[in-house]
Amino acid sequence: MAEFTINAQRFDPYKNFKFLVKFVGSTAPVAGISKVSALKRTTEVVKHRDGGDPSSSRKSPGRTEFEAITLERGVTHDKEFEQWANKVWNFQAGLGMESSLKDFRKDIVIEVLNEAGQLALRYFVYRCWVSEFQALPDLDANANAVAIQHIKLENEGWKRDPETPEPAEPGYLDPP
Repeated sequence: MAEFTINAQRFDPYKNFKFLVKFVGSTAPVAGISKVSALKRTTEVVKHRDGGDPSSSRKSPGRTEFEAITLERGVTHDKEFEQWANKVWNFQAGLGMESSLKDFRKDIVIEVLNEAGQLALRYFVYRCWVSEFQALPDLDANANAVAIQHIKLENEGWKRDPETPEPAEPGYLDPP
């Protein structure tokens, strides 16, 4: 098990507004991601009791479920989300032309950056696939907003990268 060191100089928690999302195997971030939902897992509670102790029950961990992750980004000409979503379902596919499920899953990386733009935390999310895709939001001629795409990713688990070291943050007057 990796040992984590504490940076006595860093008292404040990391902010949630600096992050990158990447596909495993790619060094470039996915373009325009503006929001990522929480990484959440839930483990069922299995209640049981001993036959000789009828007045109380015990609890044990059961099956663990990982909640879907939603990514949001502004609508652009980049077709990466749509092409990934089409690997599960394709409008043009007729009998004998169905989509192949050979490569519909992707692993992704979520990187959290500190205020100086340094990598602070990295999470690997495994075997993601698109269960929901919103190509366009509601359109409103009276609104003044960015058009946002949503993609919902089912996944089979995630973990924090223990190899990502805590960054040596620059001081106020330190050169970058």
